[in-house]
Amino acid sequence: MTPLELIQAAGPVLWAILALSLYVVYLFFLHLQTLSRLGRDSRLLLTKVHAAIMHGDLAGALGEVRRGKSAVANVLRAGLERAEVGGSEAALNEAVQYEETRLFRPLNGLGTAAQIGPLLGLLGTVIGMIRSFLVFAQSPDPTPGQLSTGISEALVNTAAGLIVAIVAYLARNYLRNRAETVLLEADRVREALPAWLAEAQLRREGRLRGAPAPLYEPDRVEEPRVRVTPSPKEASFRGDSREASFRGEGGEDL
Repeated sequence: MTPLELIQAAGPVLWAILALSLYVVYLFFLHLQTLSRLGRDSRLLLTKVHAAIMHGDLAGALGEVRRGKSAVANVLRAGLERAEVGGSEAALNEAVQYEETRLFRPLNGLGTAAQIGPLLGLLGTVIGMIRSFLVFAQSPDPTPGQLSTGISEALVNTAAGLIVAIVAYLARNYLRNRAETVLLEADRVREALPAWLAEAQLRREGRLRGAPAPLYEPDRVEEPRVRVTPSPKEASFRGDSREASFRGEGGEDL
């Protein structure tokens, strides 16, 4: 039996399952494109924005994030636009909530498809079995060919519904993992930007000096610390000082 004959024998329910499969593929690639845009590598952007803020150039930092299209850039833009007038933390929270909605809302469609697929397959199974029993009602001694039509319809619809459900479930989990990674970066920026602005304010007031703290990189491996061995003269001096600390005035031991 050719695939076309198999589809024709499966009945009208299979066409609904095929339409559902096309919907799953469309949602997957559409949201994958959105995640690729929102989840662009933001390390270079964060470095530029951090440097601009530490130098007091909020306009330059805002110009950098306005050129970005990622979720991190959107959150930074929301916070920097309200940095001078106040309320940056509220703007950051609102931006993160908006990005979370954009990241996770399309996944509901894939979850619905994963639930509907087996139900459509079950519907096709029931219809196929009804047709098989109708053959018994019309003919007391049906041939295998007459029975195979309903049985084929039942089994093909069941298999098709399960395949669509499995694909939709795997696609949803894959996209959900990528969305959580993007949202984690956005949450990281929401927590970091107020600290950057506060540090820049302290530097402008002259209450904080020295090099700015480096950006936190979870994947960065810290270099092993080098232990400096004191010279014999320094070691002797430290030993004398430690011994003197245990003596009181007049050379008496404490």
